[in-house]
Amino acid sequence: MFKLDYFSGGVYPNPNKNTLFYPTKRLNQFPVVRIPMSMHIGPPCSCIVKKGDQVLVGQMIGEPTKEPSVPVHSSVSGTVRSVHKEVASSGRSVVVAEIESDGHFTFHPDVKPPVIHNRNEFIRALRDSGLVGLGGLGYPTYAKLQPKEGRKFDTLVVNAADSEPYITADFRQCVDHPDEIIDGIRAVMRYLDIPVARIGVEKNKPQAADVLLYELEKVKHTAGAHTSIYLDRLPLIYPQGAEKMLVYSLTGRKIPSGGESGDVNVLVLNVSTVRFISKYLKTGIPLIRRRLTLDGSALRTPCNVNVPIGAPIPDVISAAGGILDEEKDSVKIILGGSMMGVALDRADASVIKYYRALLVFGKKEAEVPPEAVCIRCARCLKACPMKLVPATLDKMARHKDIEGLEQYHVRDCIECGCCAYVCPAKRYLVQSIRNGKTHIKQARIKEETRQ
Repeated sequence: MFKLDYFSGGVYPNPNKNTLFYPTKRLNQFPVVRIPMSMHIGPPCSCIVKKGDQVLVGQMIGEPTKEPSVPVHSSVSGTVRSVHKEVASSGRSVVVAEIESDGHFTFHPDVKPPVIHNRNEFIRALRDSGLVGLGGLGYPTYAKLQPKEGRKFDTLVVNAADSEPYITADFRQCVDHPDEIIDGIRAVMRYLDIPVARIGVEKNKPQAADVLLYELEKVKHTAGAHTSIYLDRLPLIYPQGAEKMLVYSLTGRKIPSGGESGDVNVLVLNVSTVRFISKYLKTGIPLIRRRLTLDGSALRTPCNVNVPIGAPIPDVISAAGGILDEEKDSVKIILGGSMMGVALDRADASVIKYYRALLVFGKKEAEVPPEAVCIRCARCLKACPMKLVPATLDKMARHKDIEGLEQYHVRDCIECGCCAYVCPAKRYLVQSIRNGKTHIKQARIKEETRQ
């Protein structure tokens, strides 16, 4: 067994796990859903429905056009009210299908369990399910299951750390559905021929670890069941749940600069992802709903909810209890956790596949402190889990120093926010580094255009 305190850096923010023991509310009362054709990293889908069409739950409405891409399905039954373009929270222009729900949630007749006999059929089925990584990145899962040429997965790492402050959606998955989580892990191991799986749970969530261990004991007593699934209790430090940190903690392997987990023969999946795999193999229901944590000082009732993909965010907040009267005119909504989430810049955005949380903060938390001059204290250097030099990258990004940004490995930044969290000058380090990555992309496009 590995010692679980390997990676350097990191910070200790207040976990604020206020909704750990709040049962998940299943919300359906949305008269309209607005489903984008791009809810994953990769090319968008082509919308195959038009205004006036009748659609059913689980029906494909967005067809993949290029790899890696996954289909988009309707989360309700009803009538397509419009198909139009709009600017997504990512800043990209996307096609959106707006569907008026009939309230019946009638399933399409093609929704049935997939027939799978081998690895290729398993990967194809997950592509057809529309599954993307449910840990917050949104990369198509089927593509992640295919290692590079010459590589083979020998370890499956399951991320149940939930280290981001406020978010408890993955904890609720562990507590509420441990049987499906273990079943999903076993399915991945079986079809991809992976001999070992390791589940990582932070030590401040003993209930999640206990129920998963209990389920593992049940599996071990089942005739012929796979037993090489292990659970490790991880140290409480952020960003313990980041892929590179998690792989290092659970296997001792270092993912190389610019690399990914497959480069060290490890497949990393989120606990919600493996739970979905189990459900999909049994029911054939594609990815049409999402479990979210709703929290923040401006909410009346922090909670966990299960909602249809495409549910308008204001409607979700309202259905879950709404915003305090005194905060209604000054709230800031964060998509994701308080460390790595992004601020919502439009009121009519919808829930998409890889959202894990909606944080609604009041005026006090919403205020952004002004930047001061860097005092060269090196706290950001000490906190960075990737051993980068955030202050230097910040300076280079502001001066658009492409050569310097590449020399100091800006693309290795995982944007965890540790540097900004500890900065006494309140420098906008993460935003600046993101800009630096954009500058490099733009420089490459210009270079390719010249050629």
